[in-house]
Amino acid sequence: MVHAYILIQTEVGKAAAVAAEISTIPGVTSSEDVTGPYDVIVKAAADTVDQLGQLVVAKVQNVEGITRTLTCPVVHL
Repeated sequence: MVHAYILIQTEVGKAAAVAAEISTIPGVTSSEDVTGPYDVIVKAAADTVDQLGQLVVAKVQNVEGITRTLTCPVVHL
């Protein structure tokens, strides 16, 4: 299982709606609107890195109101 945090910037005033919509996507384990340089932080899980990439590109990035994403895979050192 591959886990990642997805840091999201949104259009002004769209963070809560983006977080709510993303929380309904299969593979998303949590979605919170936050303050700071990013507007929403998402935790996601997938069986493989490829499936994680598909989740981000095909589903998360298609949510209306998102301007930029940064995906941070979790590593265990």
